[in-house]
Amino acid sequence: MIFEAADDRWRQTHLGRLLGHAMRRFDERVLTLMAASERAPLALSNLAARDKVGAAIVHVTRHLPLGGARLTELALWAGMSKQSMGDLVDQCEAWGLVTRERDAHDARARRIAFTTAGLDWLAAFQAAVTQAEAEFRAAVGAEVATVVALGLDAYASGP
Repeated sequence: MIFEAADDRWRQTHLGRLLGHAMRRFDERVLTLMAASERAPLALSNLAARDKVGAAIVHVTRHLPLGGARLTELALWAGMSKQSMGDLVDQCEAWGLVTRERDAHDARARRIAFTTAGLDWLAAFQAAVTQAEAEFRAAVGAEVATVVALGLDAYASGP
């Protein structure tokens, strides 16, 4: 059967595509704010200013708990393969954001944890997210922003 549609604009305007565009825009804004942040470690804010810190690095920042985590856990929470997350962790480790430590419960395993510079990066990330959310509220209005947040939370929580 051949699909025939006189109007295929739906492919550009469906909810999944709009969510993807919105997330990319939000993450790009956060990284722009981090590039100008006085709270972020200088070397990292310089990298962000030169577009050397990609939005993918946000996965580590967004998902790594303060108490650390194993690579497999981090990959699962970010919805990435272990190998892809390993590459991001390697990059974060080279930048001094995270370190790999022995797991106290399993000597064969390693835990990824924030360094002091990583915690500074995380504080700058929190400030940037707060500002980007405020800009979103200002752009769409407080009521719409609240409805969007509630709707996304309900949808993400599943049935």
